[in-house]
Amino acid sequence: MSSFAAATEHVTPYDRFSHDDAEVERLLVAGEQRAVLEAYFGTREYRELTELATAAARRPLEESLPHVFIVPGILGSQLGMRRRAPLPDDVLWLDPLDIQSGRLALLDPNAGMPVVSLGVILYSHLKLKLRLRAAGFPVTLHDYDWRLDIVSLGEALAARLRGQGMRPAAIVAHSMGGLVSRIALAEEGTAHVERLVMLGTPNLGAFAPLQALRGTYAVVRNLARLDLARSAAELAERVFGAFPSLYQMLPKPTAGELDPTDPSLWPDGGPAPRPALLRSARQFRATLPAPDQRITAIAGVGRKTVTAVSRGTDGFLYTVTRGGDGTVPTASAAPSGMQSYYTTVAHSDLTLDAHVAAAIVDVLKRGSTSRLPSRWASRARAFATISDGQLAQLPAPKLDWARLTPKQRQAFLDTLNEPPPLRLRVPARR
Repeated sequence: MSSFAAATEHVTPYDRFSHDDAEVERLLVAGEQRAVLEAYFGTREYRELTELATAAARRPLEESLPHVFIVPGILGSQLGMRRRAPLPDDVLWLDPLDIQSGRLALLDPNAGMPVVSLGVILYSHLKLKLRLRAAGFPVTLHDYDWRLDIVSLGEALAARLRGQGMRPAAIVAHSMGGLVSRIALAEEGTAHVERLVMLGTPNLGAFAPLQALRGTYAVVRNLARLDLARSAAELAERVFGAFPSLYQMLPKPTAGELDPTDPSLWPDGGPAPRPALLRSARQFRATLPAPDQRITAIAGVGRKTVTAVSRGTDGFLYTVTRGGDGTVPTASAAPSGMQSYYTTVAHSDLTLDAHVAAAIVDVLKRGSTSRLPSRWASRARAFATISDGQLAQLPAPKLDWARLTPKQRQAFLDTLNEPPPLRLRVPARR
């Protein structure tokens, strides 16, 4: 039996819950399929979403407001394969049962599988949509295949923006979605986009993609706990190492810092980069359009974040400080010269937080907000270092998803991006 034939017969509960956002909103307002929705979102989230969906349904659209497109970051859209009705689509990302059976490898762009984007992950983005809708904005969730080249993804977003006519538009983009949106803003026919609000976007890169390519990033390590056949290093080498987008988000070094797009600077052991994709990353870095005055950044601060890298004796050596949102350094999310606001909300929660959403509404309506500080300066000197080798040795026992309780499953998914516990120390004065 071919891999594709096997895929068409592999139906899981995660495939069956493949409603789009409009259908889920209708179910929330009507109170239908409550048990299914509570199992998917969790009881507390279900209640809050029901309240938000009801408020959004009652609020008429304001014709004076721009049409808002929400653009998720990497991992923020479902990926999988289309199937003919009555079968549901085959969701690969994020389906823990598929990951457990080794099917994450089908996401390798070179695997020859017809993988496409199957909608935005609602758990992470529906709240933001409903909050903007309840403020009077028409809102569209823009899903895309986040494995691919960011330039082509930006061009596709620009085509969608042109397709909606010249009605005023705005974009709210999380993480890598901000880079996709910057590409789109530089394309012809997108002058009607009045504003781009970026949430934790790695404008100057981040170290999480570097760790993902090395198999030491928290997400990759946790996925390897589900995959019964592969280690984190094997997932990095065979799956994540094939994604052009990850390479394009490698950190841009300042003077004297290590440049991870130089293959000669990579450690000899462990997962190795693909030279062609490193070259593509250098080209992307050199040609990324400069941000224009339509862009506002909301950056996370005060969270333990990798903010520097060097060569160590057992792989890369990462320096962790409180200079970021837990994933993206503050200096990258809010580069000099950009209108910026700051929050202590963690990277993965930027699309979920009510206070951040209220600030976004302010910026979209008035161009600024007083809900978040527009300046941030840290005097914190504490730091820690940890190497690829040390990260690889941290306990990461395999999990049997079928044996986990619903509460345990939700806790695992909620902490998929949870970094390892590190104690930061202030360097001794000399």
